[in-house]
Amino acid sequence: MNRRIIPLIMCGGAGTRLWPASREVHPKQFLSLFGARSTFQDTLLRVSDADLFERPVIITNNAYRFMVLEQLAEIGLEADVLLEPMRRDSGPAIAAGAAFAETRDKDAIVLALAADHVVSDPPAFLAACREGLAAAEAGHIVTFGVQPERAATEYGYINPGEAISGKVRAVAKFVEKPDPATAADYVEAGYLWNSGNFMFRAAVLTDEYRKVDAESVQAVTDAVTKAGTDLGFVKLDEAAFGSAKSISIDYAVMEKTARAAVVPVACGWSDVGSWHAVWELSGKDGDGNAARGAAVFEDSRNCNVSTDRALVALEGVDDLVVVATQDAVLVSRQQDANGLKRLVARLKTVAPQVTEDHIRVHRPWGSYQSVDNGDRHQVKRIIVKPGGRLSLQKHHHRAEHWIVVRGTAQVTVNELVKIVHENESIYIPIGAVHRLENPGKIQLELIEVQTGSYFGEDDIIRIEDDYQRS
Repeated sequence: MNRRIIPLIMCGGAGTRLWPASREVHPKQFLSLFGARSTFQDTLLRVSDADLFERPVIITNNAYRFMVLEQLAEIGLEADVLLEPMRRDSGPAIAAGAAFAETRDKDAIVLALAADHVVSDPPAFLAACREGLAAAEAGHIVTFGVQPERAATEYGYINPGEAISGKVRAVAKFVEKPDPATAADYVEAGYLWNSGNFMFRAAVLTDEYRKVDAESVQAVTDAVTKAGTDLGFVKLDEAAFGSAKSISIDYAVMEKTARAAVVPVACGWSDVGSWHAVWELSGKDGDGNAARGAAVFEDSRNCNVSTDRALVALEGVDDLVVVATQDAVLVSRQQDANGLKRLVARLKTVAPQVTEDHIRVHRPWGSYQSVDNGDRHQVKRIIVKPGGRLSLQKHHHRAEHWIVVRGTAQVTVNELVKIVHENESIYIPIGAVHRLENPGKIQLELIEVQTGSYFGEDDIIRIEDDYQRS
C-alpha cells in the first residue's frame, strides 16, 4: 500500500474578489456559495478518505480560527490547525505546513490545496492524486494542470514536457496570465491551466525552497519549532515567521525547480475568482440568469444576482452582476473582474468598514448585528451558541439592557448570577462587571439596547475570556 497523503489546506486569504459577500474577516472560503457547505468544507471532504489521506493540516490566521473549528465540527472532521501570525503569501504558508508535516512523519507526502476552489468531479480529482503520488514519492513536486475548457485569461498556464510515469509529465514551462490571443494559442498547443495545488514530499519542497531562499526556510522552520499552543491551535512563532520573505510558492519554488511535474486533470475545477465564475458554476433559467436569494428577471439575460434579504428585480438589462448585502450593493459588468479589484481598492480608502466586516459580526461564541444607531443609543441583535459565553467584562461609557427573545440566558452582573428567560430583561449599569452565557440546548437570541456616550468595541474591558482575546 502506498503512503497516505497529508492534506494541507490553506485558508488564510481575504477573498475580496467576491465583495461584498466576501469580506476581510469573513472571506469567500467560509461562505455557502453553492449549496449548504462552504468551499472550505467541500475541500476537506474531498480529502477525507482514510485509505488515501491522513488527518489534515489547516493553515489560517487568528481572525479565522474559530470559523475553522465551527465549520470542521459541522462536517464531523478534525484537523491540526496552524495559525500564521501575519500573511506572508503561499510560499511561507506551504513551507510551514511542510515543516509541521515532517514533525508527524519525516517522509510525509503533502497535498497543498487552496480552500476556496471548486471541484465538481471529486472522483476525477482523487484519480489525479493517485496518479501523482508515485511521482511525488520519487521526489517530484507535482502540480495539477487543469485541461482548459476555454481560452481563459485569468489563469496562468503550464506547458507539459516529457513523460515521467503514467500521465505525469515534466513541466517544460510555467507562463503568466495571457492576453486572449495568446491564451487561444496555448490551448491549441496543449497547455494546461495552473490550478495552484501541489503534491510533494515535505523534505523535497523544503530542500528546493532552501536552494533559492535559505533564510526564509530557516525562519519558517524556526516558527514551527518554536510554536506554542493556544486552545488547541498551533501558534507559529511570530518573530521567526515574520522574518520570512512574502512570496508565492510559484515564484519561490515552482518556476525555479527542476523537479516540477504536472498531472493533467479534468475535474470541473474553478478557483471561483470572480462573480462571473460564480455565475458559470450556478444553475440558470432559460435566459441564462442565476439567482441566489430572492430575484425576479424581466427581459434580462445572463445576469447574476446574489442577495441576503432584499428582493432584487432586474428589467431590460443583460450581463450584469448584482450583489446585495445588508450594508452594501454591488452592480457590475459580468466580465470585468479587474474592475471589481479596482473598486475594492478604492473602497478601502473611502469606506474601509464595508471591505472589512459585515453588519453581522461573527465571534467564537456566536454573532452580533447592529440594528439601529443614534448619538446616545445603539441596538444590537445578539446570538449565543449553546454552551457559548462572552468574556467577563465592563464598560466605562455605556449601560446595557438585554431582552431575551429566544432561549435562556445566564447573566452575571457584579455579584449577581441570574437566569433570564424569554420575554424577560435585565439591566447592566455603566461600570458593572458582567457576563452573558447560554446554558441551554438551543440558540440564545436577545436584543441589546446600549445607552451612553460611546459605543466602540474598544470600550470592552475584558477581565476573563475563554478565547484568550486581549
